[in-house]
Amino acid sequence: MPKLSYSAEEILADHPYAKPHIEAGYTLHGGFDAAGEYVSPRTLNRWPAIRAWSEALKGRGHELIDSSQQLMVKGYFPNVAQQKLLLEQGLGQTLWDSLTVTGVIEARGKKLATAQAPDFQSIIVDDISETATGHLNKGLLRAHGLDEGGDDVSGQGGHDAMWFAVRDMLFGRNAYPVPEIPETLSRPEMGRLMPQIPPEFEHFILLMMNVLMIEVRAENFFSFCNAVMRDPENFRDRRAAAEHAAELVARIRQDEASHVGYLTAVVSELRSFTFKTADGGRVKGADMIDAIWRGMVQWHSVTNVEFDRAQTRKELTAALATRPQSAELIARFDALATETRERERAA
Repeated sequence: MPKLSYSAEEILADHPYAKPHIEAGYTLHGGFDAAGEYVSPRTLNRWPAIRAWSEALKGRGHELIDSSQQLMVKGYFPNVAQQKLLLEQGLGQTLWDSLTVTGVIEARGKKLATAQAPDFQSIIVDDISETATGHLNKGLLRAHGLDEGGDDVSGQGGHDAMWFAVRDMLFGRNAYPVPEIPETLSRPEMGRLMPQIPPEFEHFILLMMNVLMIEVRAENFFSFCNAVMRDPENFRDRRAAAEHAAELVARIRQDEASHVGYLTAVVSELRSFTFKTADGGRVKGADMIDAIWRGMVQWHSVTNVEFDRAQTRKELTAALATRPQSAELIARFDALATETRERERAA
């Protein structure tokens, strides 16, 4: 039988590393094995646990929700060709800003390291002791937070420092002023959506859904960064650094897979459980969660993406307007969006 119950120490355990992870002057989490392959932090037992909980859920006759890239019907903006044009025009600050904003937002994720999920067992009929939901406060939330914002005790940076390292490899640490940082990437509060259960439980379920969709959205940025950094016509004076920066992005992408994995398991488990209601009744998790999850996917994959595109286009075309023959450049920039639109229509 696969192991389904873990201590927090087991969830947080690292693989033995043959070499530490240091890049661009940052001491980072994770490390390398004897063969030189990168190994993500805190995954010695976390990944086996996530896989075991997911398989156990399916063994009980329930499916995992779709958290694949199929949800993201709209690609990253600007697209790769548009970013190439911006770089050609000396507007590298646009990418520097994106990498900086990403690093700062990742640092905010450190809050998960000290977050406490409410006692879900108190309102769930099913035994959750051998589920991902039952391990939120037994290492899963802490591991996620440390992955994102680093560990002050060990002095190892997380994804925040990794994105800053990527930025520094491409442009230098202080190439431009720090840009304005968005307040949040989560869907705004919309009032009570699950009135059958106490608000603190609803709030936490919505948090898990929001964080999952933010992780799913991140895949678009990973793909964008990989293509831009590996294009031999970009960063011609820093080709080796750009290629290495792409490798660092791949390590972040590898780390984030465990976040998508456990959050998918948690949301899937929650919809499989039977909940106790405030009036003494019972309600199936799917009856509460499914419509809300569909709305969450729609907001993150379409509604918010379209809003962000409109705002970003204003900023980027304003930057292009400072260049000679700006009208022609802006027309070229917009024409390069055709490839992305055609892909979205096909989806």
